[in-house]
Amino acid sequence: MFIVKLRNYFRNYLILIRTLYLKKLFGMDIDKTAKVSFFAKLDLTNPKGIKIGKYSYITSGGCVMSHDFSRSIYKNTIIGDYCFIGYGAIILPGVQIGNNSIVAAGSVVTKDVPANSIVAGNPATIIKSNITTLKYGKLQH
Repeated sequence: MFIVKLRNYFRNYLILIRTLYLKKLFGMDIDKTAKVSFFAKLDLTNPKGIKIGKYSYITSGGCVMSHDFSRSIYKNTIIGDYCFIGYGAIILPGVQIGNNSIVAAGSVVTKDVPANSIVAGNPATIIKSNITTLKYGKLQH
C-alpha cells in the first residue's frame, strides 16, 4: 500500500513539473489543477493557442492541436473545466470542449463539444448529454 501511494505521489509531482514547464516555457494557458500525461501531445507550433481549464485531465496519447500547417490555420483550442480526454483522442484546431465533458479514447474531435456531454468516434459525435463530472472528468452517477 505504501509503495502505491509513493508511486502516485511521485507521478503527480512529475505531472506538476511538466505542466509548469509547458506554461512557463511555451506560454500555454493551463490551469494549475489540470493534469497532462507525459505521453500526451500538445501543439508546440502554436502553444499560446491551447487553453486547459481547471481539474481537466488529458491522458496518455491524447493530442491537442492548435494549428494546421497544410492550410495555414492557427486557432485557439479550448478544453473546459472538469473534462477528461481519453487515450489517443485527437482534438483538432479551433475546437472548444465544454465544461464537464468527456472525450472517449480514440475519438477525433472535429467540432465543438457542448458542455455536460460525452463524445466518441471518428468524427466524434455526442453519445450522451446532461452528464455531471467530478474532478478530472470522472463521471458522477
